[in-house]
Amino acid sequence: MIFLRVALPFIAGFFVSYMYRAVNAVLGPTLAAEFGLSAGGLGLLTSMYFLSFALFQLPLGLLLDRFGPRRVNASLLLVAAAGGTWFAVAHSAAEAIAARALIGLGVSGCLMSTVLAFVLWYPTERLSTMNGIAFACGALGSITVSVPLELLLRVWTWREAFMLLVGATLAVNLTLWFWVPEKSARPSGASLGDQLRGLARLVADPGFRRIAFAMAASQVAAMSLQTLWMATWLRDVAGYDPSQVARGLLAANVAMIVGYLGFGRVADMRARRGLSVLPLLAGGLALASASLALLALGTRAGSLVLWCTFVGGSTSIVLSFSLLSRRYPKEMSGRANTGINVFGFSGMFLGQWGLGAVLDLWPQSAAGYAPEAYTWALGLAWAIQFSGLVWLWSGRRLLDRPLAPAGAG
Repeated sequence: MIFLRVALPFIAGFFVSYMYRAVNAVLGPTLAAEFGLSAGGLGLLTSMYFLSFALFQLPLGLLLDRFGPRRVNASLLLVAAAGGTWFAVAHSAAEAIAARALIGLGVSGCLMSTVLAFVLWYPTERLSTMNGIAFACGALGSITVSVPLELLLRVWTWREAFMLLVGATLAVNLTLWFWVPEKSARPSGASLGDQLRGLARLVADPGFRRIAFAMAASQVAAMSLQTLWMATWLRDVAGYDPSQVARGLLAANVAMIVGYLGFGRVADMRARRGLSVLPLLAGGLALASASLALLALGTRAGSLVLWCTFVGGSTSIVLSFSLLSRRYPKEMSGRANTGINVFGFSGMFLGQWGLGAVLDLWPQSAAGYAPEAYTWALGLAWAIQFSGLVWLWSGRRLLDRPLAPAGAG
C-alpha cells in the first residue's frame, strides 16, 4: 500500500521530469534550425533546465525538511506546467531559454522529494533498491522521448507533442495533492535558524565535499552527453539517420535502467551484510570512464556498445544518495540530498553548455558538427569524470562513517 500511496506518485513525477530533461536529445536539431542556434546556443538552451534546477536546490532542501516532500513537489509542478506551456508557444530563442529555465525550477523537487519520501517511509536497507527503481522509471521517461517521440513527430509538430508533457505534469500534480499522505522528518520545534545551522555544518563536512565533487564531475560527462551530445555524435560521427539516432538513444536508456536497478539491488545486498557501497559506486564509474576514454580516442567498432556501457556504468553515481543516508540523520536528509544535487545539476549545466562551446571551435558543416571536434569534447568530459572518481576514492576511509554529532570531538 505504501508503494501505491507514496512511492508510485513520486516516481511518476520523476518520470515526467526526466522526459523534460531528455526531450531535447530528439528535438535538438529541430530547435536549432527553428531558433537559429549554434552548438553553444543549443547547449545553453538545453542546459538552462539544469542551471535553474541547481540554483534552487539549497532553498528546496530547507523547504523539504520544513514542509515535507508532498506539498513542496506538488506546488513546484504547477510552475513546471506553466514553463512547459510557455516553451510550447515560444517564438524566439530568448523565450525558449527562459521557459526551459522555468521548467527546470518547476521539476527541481521531483528527484529530491522522491528520495526524501523513501527515507521517511522505507527502512534504510531498502533505500538503494527504491532509489534504483525510481531512477529506472526516470529512464523510462527518457525512452518515452526517444523512439516514441520520433514517431509522434512524424504526424504532430514538436509544439503539440510538448503539450502532452504539460498534461502529464498536471496529472501528477493532482495525484500528489489528493492521494499522497503527508509525512515530515522535521523535529518538533525546529526553527529556520536550526535548519540553516545544519546546512552550514553539511557544507563544512569534507566527506560531503568529496561526494559532491564526484557527483558534479560524473554528471558533466554522463548526463550532458546522454541527454544531448550523444545524439549529435551518433549523427555526425557514426552517420546515423534520425530514426537510427532515436534507436541508439533507446538502447542507451535501456542500459541506464539496467544500471540503476542492478546497482541499487547489489548495493542493498551489500548493506545488509554490513559492507560499503562505495567500491560498487567507484567500480561503475571506472567502467564508464574506460568506455568514454575509448570513444574519445576514436574507437568506432562497437561504439554503441561503448555508449551503453558508459551510460550504464555512470548510473552508479546514484549510490551517492545511499552514502548520504548513512552519514546524516533523517532530519538533515532534505538538505543533504539537495545540497549534493546543487553540484550534480551544476555539472550537467556546465557540461551541456561547455561541450557545445567546444564543438563550436570547429567550422560547422551542413550535416552537423565537425567529427574531429568530438575527440576534444569527449576527452574533456572523460578527464573531468575521472578526476571526480579519483578524489572520491582517495577519501574512502572517511565516507562510510556517520557524521559526528555537533560539538563532538
